[in-house]
Amino acid sequence: MRRRPGIGGLQTAAAARVRDQYRLLGENVAKLRTDLMKEQLATFRSQLEDFARKHKNDIRKNPAFRSQFHEMCAKVGVDPLASNKGFWAELLGIGDFYYELGVQIVDICLGTRPHNGGLINLEELCKLLCQRRKSAREAVSEDDCLRAISKLKVLGSGYEVISVGKRKLVRSVPTELNKDHNEILELAQVLGSGYEVISVGKRKLVRSVPTELNKDHNEILELAQAQGFVTVEEVERRLSWSSGRATDALETLLDEGLAMIDDGHRDGKRRYWFPCVSSISAYVGAETM
Repeated sequence: MRRRPGIGGLQTAAAARVRDQYRLLGENVAKLRTDLMKEQLATFRSQLEDFARKHKNDIRKNPAFRSQFHEMCAKVGVDPLASNKGFWAELLGIGDFYYELGVQIVDICLGTRPHNGGLINLEELCKLLCQRRKSAREAVSEDDCLRAISKLKVLGSGYEVISVGKRKLVRSVPTELNKDHNEILELAQVLGSGYEVISVGKRKLVRSVPTELNKDHNEILELAQAQGFVTVEEVERRLSWSSGRATDALETLLDEGLAMIDDGHRDGKRRYWFPCVSSISAYVGAETM
C-alpha cells in the first residue's frame, strides 16, 4: 500500500509554492518599476529636447548655462558629445564646439611643453584658450576645458587632468606621475614661483617673491644700482619712459616689498629705495642729507 505524504512533505510543498509566488510577484514589481522608469526617462528626454530647442542659443553662448545643461543630460544618460552626427550635435552644434576646443588645447599643450615639461595649470590653459578664441562667439569655461580634455583620451594616456594640492594640472605627456612626483609638485606649489636667481646688470639676485619681474622691473633695478634709489622723474629721463609706465613699474616693485619709499627730502621728490641693490648704510647716510 502506497504511503500518503506526511505533514512535513505538505509543508515543504506549500513553502515552495509560496516562494515561487513571491518570486513571480517580485519579478512583476521589478518589471513595472523598470517600465515606469523607462517611461519617465523617455518623457524627461523629450522635455530635454524641447528645452534644448528653446534655449539652444543660451547653451551655445553661456558657459554656466551649458554646464547645467550637461548635468541634466548626465542624469538621463544622454551624452551630447558622443557623436558629431547625432541629434544633439545637429541641434546644438556642441559636438563641433568641443572638437574645436580639443584641437586648440592640444596645440597649446604642444606649444608650451618646452617651457613647462607637459604640465600646465588648468586655469592658465583656459586663459590661453580664451585669448586664442577672442574672435569666437562662444565663451569658454573651465568646465568646457575639462569636457574637451576628457574627449582627448582617445589620443592615448597623454592627456588628462591631475590634482596637485588645490590646483588642477593638465598633463600632456605619456609618463604616469606617481605619488613621489605629486608630492614634489605639491611642495613646489607651496613654495610658489618665488625662488629663483635673476641677473640685474652684473649682479645676481635671489628672488623670493611670487611676482615675475619683467624687463621694465629689471631696468629699474639696474638703474638703482648707482645710488640705491630712483625717482619717477629719473626713470622717465634716463629710460625715456612715460610717467605712467615709470609709476606703474615702481608701484609694482613697492607692492611686492622690493622697494621702500622715502618722502622726506627737501626737493619733495619721492625716492624709491631698493635694499637688494644698496646697503643699509647707504640708505641711512642718505637720510641725514
